Amino acid sequence: MIAQPCTVFSSNLTGTMITPNQPDTPNTYREFSVAAVLLGFIQGVILNVAFVYIALKLGFSIGGSTIAAILGYVFLRGVLRTGTAVENNLNQTIASGINSAGTGVVFVLPAVFLLGLDQMPEFSLWPLVIAGISGALLGVVLIIPLRKQLIELQRLRFPTGVAVASIISSGYAGADKAKLLGIGFIIAAVWKIILVLGWCEIPGLIEHEELNLSFGILPAYMAPALYLSLLNFAAGLLSGRAGLPFFIGGILAWWVISPTSVALGWTPDLPDVELTLYIFEKMLSPLGIGILIGAAFMEVIVAYPAIKSALRALSDAAHIAHAQGSSKGLREEMPLQVLVIGGILAVILFFFAAWLTPGVSLPQALMAALLGVLWMGLAGLIVAQATGLTDISPISGMALISVSLMLFLLDGNILAAILITIGVAVAIGQSSDMMQDLKTGFIVGSRPFLQQMAQFASTWIGVLVAFGVIYLLWYGAADGTAGFGPGTDLPAPQAVALSGIIESMQSDTIATDKFLLGGIIGAVLTASPFSGVGVLVGLAMYLPFSVTLGYGLGCLTNMWIVRRRGASYAENTLVPLAAGLIIGEAIIGVGHAIYTIVSLG
Repeated sequence: MIAQPCTVFSSNLTGTMITPNQPDTPNTYREFSVAAVLLGFIQGVILNVAFVYIALKLGFSIGGSTIAAILGYVFLRGVLRTGTAVENNLNQTIASGINSAGTGVVFVLPAVFLLGLDQMPEFSLWPLVIAGISGALLGVVLIIPLRKQLIELQRLRFPTGVAVASIISSGYAGADKAKLLGIGFIIAAVWKIILVLGWCEIPGLIEHEELNLSFGILPAYMAPALYLSLLNFAAGLLSGRAGLPFFIGGILAWWVISPTSVALGWTPDLPDVELTLYIFEKMLSPLGIGILIGAAFMEVIVAYPAIKSALRALSDAAHIAHAQGSSKGLREEMPLQVLVIGGILAVILFFFAAWLTPGVSLPQALMAALLGVLWMGLAGLIVAQATGLTDISPISGMALISVSLMLFLLDGNILAAILITIGVAVAIGQSSDMMQDLKTGFIVGSRPFLQQMAQFASTWIGVLVAFGVIYLLWYGAADGTAGFGPGTDLPAPQAVALSGIIESMQSDTIATDKFLLGGIIGAVLTASPFSGVGVLVGLAMYLPFSVTLGYGLGCLTNMWIVRRRGASYAENTLVPLAAGLIIGEAIIGVGHAIYTIVSLG
């Protein structure tokens, strides 16, 4: 049965429903405006900067649609006094599209720096940038034909899209949320400045932004410290119960596996600091990689029904588009010609990006472009279904599979494998984000055509911003050393895992026993009823427990508040406050890196 037309909310954003927005009737509400486009662009850049920083710290990112929708209400309705629900939705579509492009980049690009590839005489970032842009364009193009089938016919849930629609139509509650977001921003920004300037340093108690919890009793290999980061705590506040597997993974790594290994004599007799490093490099790291790989492959297996359904949906979507044509009223979808031209352009860009990579021949570039685009399409289909059903977007797992497969097919050319993986990761993020935004638009009555055109035209900006932020953070450390990776404030666990796999494959030094054990654990966890557990546990193996502990305390605080005050209070109060805390610390962190580069230069 064809879905009923969705509804539009009145321009006062109070949620009052009026006449349904028929697909063939011109939308009389202000939607595609200069204000919405500019606000979406500005918010997208800011969120991109902040969430690249978050992903380097925690190993995963957080959707920016909620924040963009809250601030969109404040500026479009509160300041300009002209905003409508559909106009705000266009704003958050642009903002989240620019932001999500950075997620795919930050999971992969840092591995280039960690592996030292940037020191190669022939190295250039431009092929990687071009691959990321082509992935951003293809991610939108490849998923658009599925909109009507997945959203209007199959009615997949897309929980984030539904939540954002609720915020957009929540009326004047948006002003209160914006105030909380601003308060959180100021608190986190001030606290981060205090930490950066070292004003709270107390020898033996607070050093390097960490609170010492050893009390003179606990050994270093149990990681007895708490990182004094409001960002970590706020990320846990947003996640609540869903983030507990990440916290449990850290406990398992540093409070179970580490002390057990020492107690059973599985480690050499080393001083505390060297022993801790040995446990991480020789035990936790390969075990974590194994868990991530096992979880990634199991995700594909578990998603097999979704793959079949997605392929069937793609076929059905083609029949629907052919049957309906585009002659009636206002256009619902992007024109087929635009999709075809955009897709061809992206494929050509991808081919040239591969060909410009050192060591890649013309036949290899052709193969890379073909395989990359095919894998983008398949992975996008999987992720679109997974996001629609569970809100889980397994970008990291797909990236691990991609780099492993491409290393094998491209004769071990690391740069070429990373290039393709960046394109795939960005495309997956765009496919997932596009469908969430279209679900929001379906609920509030937006025109899909305008959303699609807006994201298609702006998403490439996110790739450039993410590349710039990562470059700044790498070269912007205060002491002139690396700005992210093991032993820094930004552990970059996804990139560490990726670089660990590459190094192991290149040197043929894979810790087979730990990889296999981790693979089994990851597969079992992913096959459990709790989606995403395997990935979270594997990532926790890479992070200093001081970071994971702060995150876990945020999760527990969220659960306590929900029990005492209810889920509605947590959603209306904790979400905007936590968002402000995250953005405040991230912006100051990136700003400090920029200041360092300028002052050293």
